[in-house]
Amino acid sequence: MAKILIADDEQKIREVVREYSEFNGHEVAEAADGMTAVGLCKLNDYDLIIMDIMMPKLDGYSACKEIRKVKDTPIIMLSARSEEYDKLFGFELGIDDYVVKPFSPKELMARVNAVLSRRSSGEPPAPQVLAFDGLEINIPARTVTIDGEKVDLTPKEYDLLFYLVENRNIALSRDKLLSDIWGYDFFGDDRTIDTHIKNLRNNLGKYRDFIVTLRGVGYKFEA
Repeated sequence: MAKILIADDEQKIREVVREYSEFNGHEVAEAADGMTAVGLCKLNDYDLIIMDIMMPKLDGYSACKEIRKVKDTPIIMLSARSEEYDKLFGFELGIDDYVVKPFSPKELMARVNAVLSRRSSGEPPAPQVLAFDGLEINIPARTVTIDGEKVDLTPKEYDLLFYLVENRNIALSRDKLLSDIWGYDFFGDDRTIDTHIKNLRNNLGKYRDFIVTLRGVGYKFEA
């Protein structure tokens, strides 16, 4: 069980995150503004903070700076702002992950568990910018470049590529890709994966062969 602080000025957001966190066995505290979040962090030790950027009294970025002066608690930032600058600024402040609103509570919990697991095992954070020959993948900025030229992918193609890269050299079944990327409540079949893989390969051009087909199983990223 982990102690989680949820800092968001939207009560409905706090209620949803609390419900899913408690369902996953975590203990939850709440703050409706950045100032309260900083005060709670000075008084208590938390295993993880989930913090919105746009909050009254003290915004999430400023709250993060103040918390970092006294605690090294992992922080997952929530925001309706999806611009590259906002994400990079957050990572420069030392946050551990960035989730764009509206978000899937299931995906948020998966990210929560991943951050907690990484911290408890003592493993350093995985590199966020990866290069494979002329293919560069910037995960926090959600950008992909080929030989210096930016490639535009659909949101799901980004998700699929990032997932394959983060689990590179691991055989991933179509069912696992569907459940982890599309969600367990996805209505469809595994042909969805094949279609997205085909489109993704086309966009990767000469680096398309980094995505390897495992006949009868699924796919893996191998570079």
